[in-house]
Amino acid sequence: MAVAVKRTARSAPAGADRSRPAARDFVPDDAALLRMLYFMKQTRALEDRIERKLYRQGKIVGGVYVGRGQEAISVGAAMHIRRTGNDDVDDIVSPSHRDMAVFLMQGVTPERILSQYMGRRTGLTRGRDGNMHMGDLQRRLVAFISHLGDSIPVAAGCAMTFRMRRTDQVSFCFFGEGAASRGDWHEGVNFAAVRRLPVVFICNNNQYAYSTHVSRQMAVKHLSERAPGYGLPGETADGNDVLEVYDTVGRAVRRARAGEGPSLLEFETFRMTGHSAHDDAGYVPRQLFQEWARRDPIARLTRVLEERRLIDAPAVREMEGRIEAEIDAAVDWAEAQPLPDPAEAGQGVYAGT
Repeated sequence: MAVAVKRTARSAPAGADRSRPAARDFVPDDAALLRMLYFMKQTRALEDRIERKLYRQGKIVGGVYVGRGQEAISVGAAMHIRRTGNDDVDDIVSPSHRDMAVFLMQGVTPERILSQYMGRRTGLTRGRDGNMHMGDLQRRLVAFISHLGDSIPVAAGCAMTFRMRRTDQVSFCFFGEGAASRGDWHEGVNFAAVRRLPVVFICNNNQYAYSTHVSRQMAVKHLSERAPGYGLPGETADGNDVLEVYDTVGRAVRRARAGEGPSLLEFETFRMTGHSAHDDAGYVPRQLFQEWARRDPIARLTRVLEERRLIDAPAVREMEGRIEAEIDAAVDWAEAQPLPDPAEAGQGVYAGT
């Protein structure tokens, strides 16, 4: 029988990291830990540049939605995405609008992302759309749909293709807890469960769907408690601990590749900003920002690396400086790119055009 599971920490001495579970099946090596830290820092730095500078300078076309404070979920999960360059082997990903790290880890450069936000011809949508309304099928990225629940049936459809082809590919599907309140979310999850499709459903539960708190969206305490109703394994884990994310997603991916069907994973986190750049989040109690700031996922991983003597303060500063230089160069490149040609607006809209 499928059950929903809440991972709990083992008994730990005072001052220890109590977020760590009793045992982990998937433990990253030193190189993977450093890679995680790099992408978490790169994601935050890039989004900060977009939201706090370029948007306020009037250089961004459209809205801005960031995942500040949620980086561990995207990074920890994306570490398990299989990438070989072969469409018959590689996994496919349906990110949400707060999963910038997924794009970066799939090989989309900051230059292309910034061109996208600035509405340039070299953006992923060639200037036809803005912000995170982007995808890149060459990099196995399915563009997310504003009505976020719509992505779930699409991810299930991708997984159906894998099942029909009898491959061990996996469909990664990211969404927020607000998307789980939509009917299409139910339909997609139910279809995947009935067909035992290789989907890993990854919920970024950041407490608020725009301004609606999770307590006003669902009667259960944890989204994963819905899993048994679909005949799925469900699990709730700490979304601000990248090591726990890495382990939790790893087990779900292993299950999917083995033909055992989908999993519903809920990662508890907090949106350390408003819904978008124009939203001051005045509906969120101020103390919550202070409480969650103490659980910052980047700071937590940095402490782990320092304890293991994999990094020190000078090395952190060097990494941050390198990332800032990369983003500086990417901004300069994007600003120099041409705007789209209006004559091309109809290209790619219909098949054969």
